[in-house]
Amino acid sequence: MTAPLRVAVMGAGYFSRFHLESWRSLPGAELVGICEPDPERLSQALGEPRGAVGFDDAATMLAALQPDIVDIVTPPPTHLELVRLACRAAPRVVICQKALAPTPAEALAVVEVAEAARVPLVVHENFRFAPWYREARRLLRAGLLGDPYSVSFRLRPGDGQGRAAYLDRQPYFRTMPRLLVYETAIHFIDTFRFLLGEVEAVTARLRRINPDIAGEDAGYVIFEFAGGTTGLFDGNRLSGHPADDLRRTMGEMWLEGSGGTLRLDGQARLWFTPHGGTEREHGYDRGPAGAFAGGAVAALQSHVLAFARGGSPAENTGREYLRNIDIQEAIYRSHREGRRIGLEPTPDRAPAQTPRGDIR
Repeated sequence: MTAPLRVAVMGAGYFSRFHLESWRSLPGAELVGICEPDPERLSQALGEPRGAVGFDDAATMLAALQPDIVDIVTPPPTHLELVRLACRAAPRVVICQKALAPTPAEALAVVEVAEAARVPLVVHENFRFAPWYREARRLLRAGLLGDPYSVSFRLRPGDGQGRAAYLDRQPYFRTMPRLLVYETAIHFIDTFRFLLGEVEAVTARLRRINPDIAGEDAGYVIFEFAGGTTGLFDGNRLSGHPADDLRRTMGEMWLEGSGGTLRLDGQARLWFTPHGGTEREHGYDRGPAGAFAGGAVAALQSHVLAFARGGSPAENTGREYLRNIDIQEAIYRSHREGRRIGLEPTPDRAPAQTPRGDIR
């Protein structure tokens, strides 16, 4: 029988609970350590029964446990130093939460640290692992939609209104100078690329609606994909959408092609309308209703476990993820300069590239 891979988690903040729950439930993984400097958070994260050992110092935990997998679930400014520490312990793989770093330059440094240590780095970008996006991609590849024309997503989590916005869950959102794109739309940059391929250009208009926060909380982004397909991200964090749980899908999606339209609703149902036909529900496994994004966290972790055991190649390696950050920066630049921003073709690059602007 194959021994489970030993996992150590850094961080016990709001989102780490989804990581911890998943690691504890996955066959083939053993949660052996949790590092968190806050004693109360650490105690809550350890829970009962205490199968993992608690630490308040990352270097001490790594030296004591020598884990196979290190999962970093801490704020972005800590990632560079923690990835550096983790790589010194030579695990099979390091997972690092998004946002990868506060700036593109620091994100590149994170990637280069892992590459220099020859330790695989996977960015924990889990939306693409939601069952509805995996199924949508399967249907696209099976030809159900014919030649794809466009994708659009209306983000409506309904959590950003008024003076109490985000206080009950992620209060640091309130002071972030960049919010909607850096924290949220980055998920859809990655998901759109997962579904339809490389992005060649973007055009964006962003705004702040809630005056009680620092960053933008609404906006439109037009994506141009290689091959001519287009995308629209229409997002604001203030309005809701029809759903029992506004955070299950966080909004609604339409994928359109010559063969018909695939629609995702707020209940995580997929609906297909063949060209000239009648809409009908497409049945599939939507994942557990109570789990974040239909079990996307556990799905990503299962993927990493398979990779660490020598299985299929990893998705969203650190180097690959830099392209999402290129696109993110192009979106902010488009808004700032009031124009369409083109991107260089996906490079085989040593350094990260800066998006260039052009007008065609």
